[in-house]
Amino acid sequence: MTAGKPLLGWRVLVPRGGPWGHGVAAELRARGASPVVAPSINFAGTADEEALDQALARLQAGDYHWLTVTSATTVDVLSAHRAVIPEHTQIAAVGETTAAALGAAGYRVDFVPRRDNSAGGLLAEWGEATGGTVPLKILALRSDIAKPVLTDGLRASGHDVDSVVAYRTVGVPIAPETVARVSAGQFDAILVTSGSVANQISVQIGLVPSRTVIACIGPRTAVDAEAAGLRVDIVARERSSESLIDTLEEFAVRRPMQGPVS
Repeated sequence: MTAGKPLLGWRVLVPRGGPWGHGVAAELRARGASPVVAPSINFAGTADEEALDQALARLQAGDYHWLTVTSATTVDVLSAHRAVIPEHTQIAAVGETTAAALGAAGYRVDFVPRRDNSAGGLLAEWGEATGGTVPLKILALRSDIAKPVLTDGLRASGHDVDSVVAYRTVGVPIAPETVARVSAGQFDAILVTSGSVANQISVQIGLVPSRTVIACIGPRTAVDAEAAGLRVDIVARERSSESLIDTLEEFAVRRPMQGPVS
């Protein structure tokens, strides 16, 4: 370890692929770590494509005042369907990562919660962002396993919400040699970015050695990880990849890398 690069030499498991996982791996390398990208989840089309197509047709027709987007994967779905969002339909993104994905796909963003990048955070600031207007017609696109925090909260506030599954989350087998290396204590950290990832780590790897730091991207993910049976060592203050890596660096300063396990 050096003062400038506290993660120098750290072997970090990034159990999520795609642009997000490879972007995180690139940032980890820039900070001296040795990341291994091993996707444990992937995303598939919804089981009810007709319902999604109908919702997107209503969206294009201007039936909604607001669209809520709670993941970058939902943005991929919008792009794949070449969804058209009318000017009068405003768009709420759950956090900066999702907002950036919307911008990159050519969509505007009208509201991002300032304090908590989660469905609960979006709900907490909803009234302020919309000027307290009730009722609003809202399309909430979500994954098949998403908890209905946002939809239930908006409905309880008097809004008319269409909650539609945009994609399914499916498990992906981690390479056996990677699982064996984790079990042998050859990784210094594992990044846990969602409850789905936590479940796959628990199922596919099982007991993680105590020398391996389990880092969760936010409090909600930490709760889900513990529910999946994982030990949680550190939790990022904000639900972003930058905060997650910063938190891991801060931990590394306090606890320098341990010697390699043979």
